[in-house]
Amino acid sequence: MAKERILIVDDEKGVRSSLQAVLSDEGFETHLAKSGEECLEMVTRTSFDAILLDVWLPKMDGLDVLQELRRRNCPGAVIMISGHGTIETAVKATKLGAFDFIEKPLSLEKTVLVVKNALKQARLEQENRWLREQVSERFTLIGESEPVQRLRAEIALAAPTAGRVLIYGENGTGKELVARLIHQLSDREPKPFVEMNCAAVPEELIESELFGHEKGSFTGAVESKRGRFELADEGTLFLDEIGDMSLRMQAKVLRVLQEQKFQSVGGAKTISVNVRVIAATNKDLQKEIQKASFREDLFFRLNVIPLHLPPLRERAADVPLLVAHFIEQLAREYGRRPKRLTPSALDSLSSYHWPGNVRELKNIVERILIMVPQEVVDVGDLPSVLRNKEAGGRPARDEAASLREAREEFERQFILKKLEELGWNITRTADALGLERSNLHRKLKAFGITVERKAERGAEASS
Repeated sequence: MAKERILIVDDEKGVRSSLQAVLSDEGFETHLAKSGEECLEMVTRTSFDAILLDVWLPKMDGLDVLQELRRRNCPGAVIMISGHGTIETAVKATKLGAFDFIEKPLSLEKTVLVVKNALKQARLEQENRWLREQVSERFTLIGESEPVQRLRAEIALAAPTAGRVLIYGENGTGKELVARLIHQLSDREPKPFVEMNCAAVPEELIESELFGHEKGSFTGAVESKRGRFELADEGTLFLDEIGDMSLRMQAKVLRVLQEQKFQSVGGAKTISVNVRVIAATNKDLQKEIQKASFREDLFFRLNVIPLHLPPLRERAADVPLLVAHFIEQLAREYGRRPKRLTPSALDSLSSYHWPGNVRELKNIVERILIMVPQEVVDVGDLPSVLRNKEAGGRPARDEAASLREAREEFERQFILKKLEELGWNITRTADALGLERSNLHRKLKAFGITVERKAERGAEASS
């Protein structure tokens, strides 16, 4: 592991030597500067993890140097030192971004402690920045097609408001992604984003998941639990596949939306919340209302701002951008070199009908990254269903795949369909297919299908 670099800036040679000796003994790489001008010249060539900066320097004083360091966005924590500091100087240094202020004569033990604390704080801030960048990258709406640009504009208008949003779209189009973007662009962004897939939670547990329960309120309730509504207080609650919620639970959710308060299962206390609800569905709720399987009053409560997500086949121009994004993202995750697709391979991907939408495309890119050994990927390296352009990617009659390949492709699509119907819940899908879980896992691996684990935890499946 590389040593952390410390720059010591002081016009007194004795102070520089003493600090260099003690910090070097602590395992730090130390550098010295005797003036503010020299300090600013050194930071243009070297990045420092921390800077010990004297306030009283010839010509350019330490506060001016600190201000210039911050103007340049120089990394590293700055610790101010002074032989005759005042409260006013310390306050000014703190406002300018100094981590701490210590007075001479220096306690070397205290100085080392302050330096270590500053470095620890800087590491935490760097990790937080990295995590925010990762989250921002993960939840980015990729594409420049007209449908995506229109959707992006609608999200920008809807996000800053308090209006409830109902997201429509086929499985795999990115409904959860859009919900998260709305949350991130709203004033609720610092508060929780809580999600639940209504199709993935068993009917007998959904009330407890939404509203929480008290210890002993039902068999298996060995401790009290807070529900999703309470966890999302002041933030956003995303109810995915709301069309699969039972009429009984729809009535309870409607009441919470009206009153913003509820009681937990087995509880007597009324809990008040301030939650923005975003719902999503792959069903036509108007038809569900006609079939009496969805409440019309709940529909009107949720459908304040409707957003329609285009299927991937309607935004084929975005496929190359999505492929490049997934290759870069997955290559980092797997620690592999990114691959490059030939124009013919990209053309085959763009002309496919994508029944599984963006999720299916990501699965295909992941399979290519894992299973294709060479760096350049051509049409022949793609799965058989993608090698033909006729019928939107479906094999033409005179170019039909072998019986085995056709059977495998049918089985793969059938499993995908069942997974999507059952919220990507492995146990329920295995039961529906009449398979053991282990057998289903083997088939998923063989077909290159990546399952979102969140659904298995009863929380949600990716939209």
